[in-house]
Amino acid sequence: MAFTEQRFDFNSLTPEQIRLILQQNNIALTVDEILTVQKLLNRSPTLTECILWSIQGSEHCSYKSTRPYLKQFPTDAPNVILGPKEDAGIVCVAKDNQGHRYGIVISHESHNHPSQIVPYEGAATGVGGNVRDVCCMGGKVIALADSLRFGSIENNHTHWIHQGVVAGIAGYGNPLGIPNLAGDVYYDEAYQQNCLVTVVTLGVLREDEIIHSYAPQAAEGYNLILVGKPTDKSGFGGASFASLELDDSKQEQNRGAVQEPNAFLGRHLLAANYALFDLLKSKNLLSEVGFKDLGAGGVACASVELAENAGYGAEIDLTLVHTTGEKLHPTVILCSETQERYMWVAPPDLTPLILKHYNETYALPKVSQGAQARIIGKIRKEGQFIVNFQNQQLVNAKASDVTRGLIYNRPYQAKVTTTKEPILPSHNLTDTLLKLLAHENIASQQAVFEKYDKQVQGRTYLERGLAETGVLQPFNSEDFPAEIRETGIALSVGANPRYGKIDAYWCAVNAVVTCMRQVACVGATPETITDCLCFGNPEKPEQMYEIIQAILGIKAALEAIPLKEHPNFATPVIAGNVSLYNETANQAIPASPIISCLGKLKNINQAINYSFKQTDSIILMIGERKDECGASIYYSLFHELGKNLPQPNCEEVAKQIYALTDAIDKSLILSAHTIKQGGIAVCLAEMTFNQEIGFEVTIPGTLSLEKLLFSETGGFVLEIAFENLSLVQAIFNQYGLKSFIIGCTTSQKNLNFNKQIILPLAQAKPAWQQGLRERLL
Repeated sequence: MAFTEQRFDFNSLTPEQIRLILQQNNIALTVDEILTVQKLLNRSPTLTECILWSIQGSEHCSYKSTRPYLKQFPTDAPNVILGPKEDAGIVCVAKDNQGHRYGIVISHESHNHPSQIVPYEGAATGVGGNVRDVCCMGGKVIALADSLRFGSIENNHTHWIHQGVVAGIAGYGNPLGIPNLAGDVYYDEAYQQNCLVTVVTLGVLREDEIIHSYAPQAAEGYNLILVGKPTDKSGFGGASFASLELDDSKQEQNRGAVQEPNAFLGRHLLAANYALFDLLKSKNLLSEVGFKDLGAGGVACASVELAENAGYGAEIDLTLVHTTGEKLHPTVILCSETQERYMWVAPPDLTPLILKHYNETYALPKVSQGAQARIIGKIRKEGQFIVNFQNQQLVNAKASDVTRGLIYNRPYQAKVTTTKEPILPSHNLTDTLLKLLAHENIASQQAVFEKYDKQVQGRTYLERGLAETGVLQPFNSEDFPAEIRETGIALSVGANPRYGKIDAYWCAVNAVVTCMRQVACVGATPETITDCLCFGNPEKPEQMYEIIQAILGIKAALEAIPLKEHPNFATPVIAGNVSLYNETANQAIPASPIISCLGKLKNINQAINYSFKQTDSIILMIGERKDECGASIYYSLFHELGKNLPQPNCEEVAKQIYALTDAIDKSLILSAHTIKQGGIAVCLAEMTFNQEIGFEVTIPGTLSLEKLLFSETGGFVLEIAFENLSLVQAIFNQYGLKSFIIGCTTSQKNLNFNKQIILPLAQAKPAWQQGLRERLL
């Protein structure tokens, strides 16, 4: 029987009637939004157009609530090759003797709702989509990182989600042969109903090897080529599902919105893509094509964005899209988020080469049932987006209206917090330190990252868990000029979720500062950040206020910490995403601005880790201790939140970073560690565990000993050989910074704080090593 498309004249209906139609057809739009769609079209929309707008108009795709604020981020600097305009950003980290710039491609995305519902598949497809974002810029993927937030570790459901997510990340990243370079994991009851799974992917390319995710110039009549897995119904509506609060009553429906991963097809497609990149480069044809992965919105999103971002329109024939053979509604064919798919824009004379490359040379139909490359449409000169199926026109709209037709200026109001500083009961500080070291948010995370490949590809210099951040040597092969092979990069990712319970602005500032400090600790200068902004419902004014405050906090930190090599430029943001509606009927998540920082080392051989190297070294503290225990792990031991968050002076932080990296460049620092969760006590303890070298320190200050030790005021602890002390102090003095000699490393295997806490390493190390592992059993 022939297909007949439905149309709806919403102007003739009451709001109640409109809501019923939207609900019956799973159209994730409000009454006002669907009326806006009808106004844009100047006619009654089809069902397909309604669903198309519900996906393209979702927060996930359109950034309709945050776009005006995100524009405030600094995104341009001399080291930026490509800012946050396409599927991934690119930052320059090296230049060869011929003047060619070499860049690191970065994508930072989240897959939160899917991972809460179906943890393995949600996390695995989150990795897959992020990898494709980097690949479709022409980059060869070299590293992954992940930042994870789960509910209470006491909850069995948390364990189920945790196990599935970690297995999913490993189950996709490992078969692809991509090292996992960095990450963090936190457990907090505020994430019980909304876990966070954010992934960073890195790739490498030379600047003239970029393939843009938009149609090239003079592309009228160019073919749209769909490559990869046959379309099925998995992931249909995933983008709009990710832009709504999770509803337990729709659990089965939500499962259907989660995509299904196939890592081994993903790996084969990467190999095919890399070979095609090389072939196109050899023929000087990279500028003649556009390339994009199919993620949120599937065929619809990829085709309309490839066209509209270059000022064109597109025309799609859904009968040409290869499917699994099951009877699919044309809207599903158009919008399903089936994984392991890409789309090319290519001129007709190049199309046969691309089809042959995938279908014959790389034999997609033989590798995976139904997989292939097919022409499914064309680029149109004028800006209409048209979709046909069985001689019916399902969509006919301005491409720009589809991609940018829904933008909000949402109301907001300040969120009032009533927290105050607690009065804690008396307690034994030695016992407290042991509890901190064993705490799930401080203890070794080896139980998590041991599941991941970390050395594959042979680029890893310092792997995850052995240093403050992972360190990679991206150009260490004969594929790259000899003069850039010693270049190193460092990657950090994270944010403190408890800080977001008190103040979104300072939570964001601290996230930026901490990630920058972490890359500096291995000797890398911060070159760029990415952001993954995870929040609750933006329709609620207090939630919208938190989003805005976090954005302002990130902006303020970046402007106050300019690039070391280009001090007139703020540290740029070159990639990121926004994940909203992380909320259930019970509660929203805390403000969670997850930040990633990429740093550069001119000579990777200068990189250091945080483990003490020898006895009789001088221990230096950078950054005075302040009464800033608010939201600390220390307070959490007593079920308290507190009020006094760390409020870093970012101008001073910039000087600290510059001074530390200067000193590491001169080989004057033996080890360095960031002061963060657990305060300087945990920082020092972690420096002892690898080599089992003890220390004696006296932390200066007028605060009580517990606040001196456990305040999370940021800073650094440095290990320095005695003969280098004056040189290091001179460097910090040049920047107008104080450095405090607090003690020395010793042959006694004890942690000795102010001669009041003397904890044997034999007790401290097992607590830290086993604290998380034992709680995950």
